[in-house]
Amino acid sequence: MSTNETTTEMKTPYQHVEALYASYAARREAIRTRLDEFARVKPEEYLYELIYCLLTPQSSAIHAAKAVERLRALDGLEDTEAVARILAERDHYIRFHRTKAKHICELQRRYAAILPILTNGLNSVELRAWLVRNVKGLGWKEASHFLRNIGHRNLAILDRHILKNLKKHRVIRSIPKTLTPKRYLSIEQKFHRFADAVGIPMDELDLLFWSGETGEILK
Repeated sequence: MSTNETTTEMKTPYQHVEALYASYAARREAIRTRLDEFARVKPEEYLYELIYCLLTPQSSAIHAAKAVERLRALDGLEDTEAVARILAERDHYIRFHRTKAKHICELQRRYAAILPILTNGLNSVELRAWLVRNVKGLGWKEASHFLRNIGHRNLAILDRHILKNLKKHRVIRSIPKTLTPKRYLSIEQKFHRFADAVGIPMDELDLLFWSGETGEILK
């Protein structure tokens, strides 16, 4: 479906599609540039991309990025208390910093076994399910986020910004209070159908919705 077609021609149950197209036209190139950057992330960076996604739940993406840069300067990630102190710093405070510090240190301990799985050719859906099962602290949203940030495509990152926009466009009727795996996958399928209907890839819609809410095309 071309983004030049009007909503009357589309005959879908969705709303505010013309406004969506206008916003997409203004940000399309920047969004595609960002997705190209994700595709070029090297395996040496995967550990820190995983850490970033462990930090983002209930904390700002900007704080998570700052905390990751501070963690890079540590001599290893084995000391839970040292990691927790960094996460608790006022400049980039991370909620639940003690629990997240434990998850980061466990990830570090197991990372030599995790990295080969990330590069062995599993498809995105299989890899996400494996990550959810095997990386403590990583849920469906966080696993999808991590995989998008290293170049995988067509996985929904169902955070509050995305859910709010899906409701706005009548992709979903209401925002669920909790996201069970079954509900997550159901909404992801609806998001896929919406992306197909409007002719904009789901990954690009994700960044479009995010930038509309935050003013930035962050990772």
